[in-house]
Amino acid sequence: MKRREFLTASVAGAAAGSTLAMPSIARAKDSFNWKMTNMYPAGAPFYTVGPGSPTDFCERVKEMSGGRLNIKIFAANELIPPKEGFDAVRAGTIEMNAGNAYYWAGKIFAAQYFTTVPFGLNFQGVNAWMYHGGGLELWNEVYKPYGLVAMPMGNTGIQMTGWFKKPIKSIEDFSGLKMRIPGLAGKVYEKLGVNVKLLPGGEIFPALERGVIDAAEFVGPFQDRRMGLHKAAKYYYTTGWHEPSNVTELMINAKAWATLPKDLQAIVKSCAQACNLDSHSWSEANNADALTDLVKNHGVIAQSLPQDIVVKLKSITDEVLTEKAKADPLTQKVHDHFMAFRDKHRSWAAISEKPFHTLISS
Repeated sequence: MKRREFLTASVAGAAAGSTLAMPSIARAKDSFNWKMTNMYPAGAPFYTVGPGSPTDFCERVKEMSGGRLNIKIFAANELIPPKEGFDAVRAGTIEMNAGNAYYWAGKIFAAQYFTTVPFGLNFQGVNAWMYHGGGLELWNEVYKPYGLVAMPMGNTGIQMTGWFKKPIKSIEDFSGLKMRIPGLAGKVYEKLGVNVKLLPGGEIFPALERGVIDAAEFVGPFQDRRMGLHKAAKYYYTTGWHEPSNVTELMINAKAWATLPKDLQAIVKSCAQACNLDSHSWSEANNADALTDLVKNHGVIAQSLPQDIVVKLKSITDEVLTEKAKADPLTQKVHDHFMAFRDKHRSWAAISEKPFHTLISS
């Protein structure tokens, strides 16, 4: 009798022990090891490393998930060439890619609207559209047929018009230029007779230095100085007409995304949103000093484009966007959605931000 009671108690204890052990077993099965590729080269601030960068994003996800989601990041050319992220994520070869949606214009023309639109929305406006104006839902509607999920993971804020070997004094000075410029702005420049080149970041400086191109746009003072663009051209123009903000895209394979538990999906979304804010804050904190250094110590001639040129660029932009939207129903849908929100946001900015900026600049 005592032996039977002992055995019964032992079995019950073992069962209880296995029950207690099950959560740790579940946790072990509930872990994921993913790969992320990046369009930009190793060591690039903002685009690869530093606050709000893809590397920062991966580290945040690992920490917040307690190691349940580990993402190994590969810079450009470490696993795939810079502009092959779309196809690799779509095929499921990798789970994630960091880049910019306007590089996929050849596959989805409307994708460009989710990076930037000439004379479009600034950092505040594009985030309002994405997070609370239906832009993010529309982005994923556009990507759904390709088996992809997307969300913002960074933003440079407003960018510089670019670097030119010769001064730009009239709209005719653009004719015949060979210029590196991506996105919808490239379509505008083509109307002016510019020979548009779509080069990855790492190829810009050598092309500009050797005269393969006459002008180049990249980001802003800090990033451009690091690239050494001031050593190949001295005329540095601004207005930010072409990229009033620039969204870094986190692209995810939809099937892989569906395998993540809801809490891990929430962590990914939260980390991406945090990096979106942090990357922009970092850019704003560093650009002023970099521009001062470029002008004072490197002989850079920084100035705004003449107003008559900007007015002409605005007119051509309207023509190009209308023309491209009419050619494709999906682009028309995205275009109308974006522009409706832009106009609504501008009406508010006209009585909030604009008077303030006018006051402090007077």
